[in-house]
Amino acid sequence: MPGADRRDMREKQLLNHTADEEQRSLPGRSNHAGNLSQSEKKLQEAICVLLVELCERFTFFGIVCNMILFCTVKLGYHNYQAAIVNMCFVGTSMLTPVLVGWLAECLVGRIKLVCICMFLHFLGTALLPVVAFPFEDIYIDRRHILHTLTKREQKIVFYFALLTASLGIGGIRAIVCPLSAYNLEDCGPKELLSFFNWFYWLINLNSAVVFVSISYIQQSVARNLGFLIPFVSVLMAIITIHMVRGEMIYKPKTDSSLLTTFGVIASALKMCCMRYHYVSGGVTNWLDHAKENYGGQYSETQVESIKSLARLFPLFAFQILYRTCIMQIPSGYYLQTMNSNLNFSGFVLPVAAMSVISIVPLLILVPILECINSCLFSSKDTGHSPTIYIVVGQFSAALSVMVAGFSEIHRKHFPQVEQTFSEEVLLVSSMPCFHLAPQYILLGVAEALVTPSCSLLSFRLVPERIRGISMHFLTLFNGAGCFMGAFFVQTAHAGTQGNWFPHLLHEGKLERFFFFLASLMMVNTLGFWTIAHRYDNLNQEYTNEFRGSLPEEKLLKHEKAIKHYDSVLESSPILSPMEKT
Repeated sequence: MPGADRRDMREKQLLNHTADEEQRSLPGRSNHAGNLSQSEKKLQEAICVLLVELCERFTFFGIVCNMILFCTVKLGYHNYQAAIVNMCFVGTSMLTPVLVGWLAECLVGRIKLVCICMFLHFLGTALLPVVAFPFEDIYIDRRHILHTLTKREQKIVFYFALLTASLGIGGIRAIVCPLSAYNLEDCGPKELLSFFNWFYWLINLNSAVVFVSISYIQQSVARNLGFLIPFVSVLMAIITIHMVRGEMIYKPKTDSSLLTTFGVIASALKMCCMRYHYVSGGVTNWLDHAKENYGGQYSETQVESIKSLARLFPLFAFQILYRTCIMQIPSGYYLQTMNSNLNFSGFVLPVAAMSVISIVPLLILVPILECINSCLFSSKDTGHSPTIYIVVGQFSAALSVMVAGFSEIHRKHFPQVEQTFSEEVLLVSSMPCFHLAPQYILLGVAEALVTPSCSLLSFRLVPERIRGISMHFLTLFNGAGCFMGAFFVQTAHAGTQGNWFPHLLHEGKLERFFFFLASLMMVNTLGFWTIAHRYDNLNQEYTNEFRGSLPEEKLLKHEKAIKHYDSVLESSPILSPMEKT
């Protein structure tokens, strides 16, 4: 009996031991499965964000591509008015993400705001066909009813649709697919530049498809059905968001915001004025007045972050005029193409299809630049800065606008012929539109060099906590460039009584407007070239010194040093127990 009892006890211990091992192995399996599901979830989220981004850009380019043709032919606008409307819409679409991002931080929840913005986007793109459709051929009770909107009603609906669509675009860009959603925090300069190159390459590939397909549908096959394509694309975006039921909505860190940024600047200015009138302060940077040590309201960490952002303001400012030049593609260059011979071997090319010529250089240059950048970053000498690309790109933009002026002079030497746009017969130059290709190519080269490099500098040269704010400011200045272009067009038309931006190009001097803009852009390029070295030094200062200058990071390094010292003491065989204590 005692032997049987011992045998039973051993069997129970063995069973308990195997059960414990199984229980220990189960968490490992569940963790492995959890890791797999987490990685699959991140992959699905990235794919959904990219799909929403492409759908949103598809709708945006679909609205922009033939807006000037629609405004001039259908709404009876003058050329300068149509160009101003187009540039203001693009500029508003760039500024609304900043506004919506602020609303999401302070007033409205992110999920609720996404639903509101998706509805506004849906409403705007659904109202555009109301303006485009003439509402003819409507039959009710076997009676033909001719129902058309007046010009005033068309304009009201058109502007309301553009406003709601731009607000929807802002919500999608700011909440659903910001750059922070792509998890770029741990990427180095090489990976960041590669990401921005291929990111803009994919967006421009999408825009090339839009310009070719939608512009042809709007202009030739079914003119008024073209505005339904953005509407269908919005449905695709809604379905994509519904697939993950809000799990793809990125939640940014709350340790920095636009309000904090403007608060630091306002506090520093206030303290500067007070110290100027009462006390002579001794600080190295005017933003230091916002620190608590100098009577301000913000911590040293917050102020140091804003100081790194303030160093990028000259870079942002020099992008305003560059963006004005880029906006000539859907405005001044579009009008030139519209007034050129689009007949190519019996086939009438869509006006907006010429914009594809400006996209082709970017699609070709990005893989080449990727090879060059990989060679540069793989070598020991990594001193080359993206500012070189920005200088060359801005010079290419200035050269493009100058070539556009000479092309305009060349275009007027050809006799006029009749050309039909949306059942409207216009007198245009018989010069083939492909003569305008060099100016499009030069602007495409400029975009391939400038936009990814500016994004890299804006993202890389600031602390991680305010990278989203930095990208917001870059977007703000790009939007300001669009409104600056609209201001130049309005001023040129009003100041020259319509001579520099005429309604009939063969009766005016559009080339003078291009030469004026090219001279400003050349000065802008030289100005940026003189300060480009600042961002080389800023890159070295931030990566080597500034990363460890913030109090939080200094404290973290101090704690690591203490832990390392304790571990050395514990593992040292030389010291006695009394010496260790």
